[in-house]
Amino acid sequence: MLAKFKNVYVLAPHTDDGELGAGGTISKLIELGANVYYFAFSTAETSVPEGFPKDILKTEVINATTKLGIKKDNVIIYNYEVRKLNYARQEILEDLIKHRNQLRPDLVLMPSLNDIHQDHSTIAQEGLRAFKNTTILGYELIWNNLHFDTTSFVKLDKKHIQAKSDALKEYKSQGIRDYMSEEFIFSLAKTRGVQIGTQYAESFEVIRLVI
Repeated sequence: MLAKFKNVYVLAPHTDDGELGAGGTISKLIELGANVYYFAFSTAETSVPEGFPKDILKTEVINATTKLGIKKDNVIIYNYEVRKLNYARQEILEDLIKHRNQLRPDLVLMPSLNDIHQDHSTIAQEGLRAFKNTTILGYELIWNNLHFDTTSFVKLDKKHIQAKSDALKEYKSQGIRDYMSEEFIFSLAKTRGVQIGTQYAESFEVIRLVI
């Protein structure tokens, strides 16, 4: 079924969210010939650790998504203020509708509607409004999910999880976070794989299924 998706949008509230939630699946989609676009809505300049340029995440997201196979021209970076995306709901919705009308994607990957981070929930809610006629899968960020419905899985090979881990290693400014470690990335993929009898997998909530 994954091979039928030809134009895919990944909605990332912040740089790295898309890779964390769906990096393996993105790698596999591109391997299958999909045209993947990555939208990052905040580069979190006010949260960048000391010692790094404030705009470092703009560079890191390009390097990371390149590791997954996303074309540089397919990475669209906005600079909404971190933790305040809810104050820009209408502008974000209009951005999403503009991009929807340009390409008409057949799959959207975005945060779960159960994600409790204020920026993540804003992108999920406005994403649902903008792409209500499109298949939407909510990706898993377990540190922000009070609960997560594992209603769909994508079977992955080790190479896809390795690509995800390699992509996340490009975020030198975020390396102190436990969920960026290769050990965590592989352990979660292994856990999701066990649930469906395969080596590795990523899980998604089915928010909208258009068939």
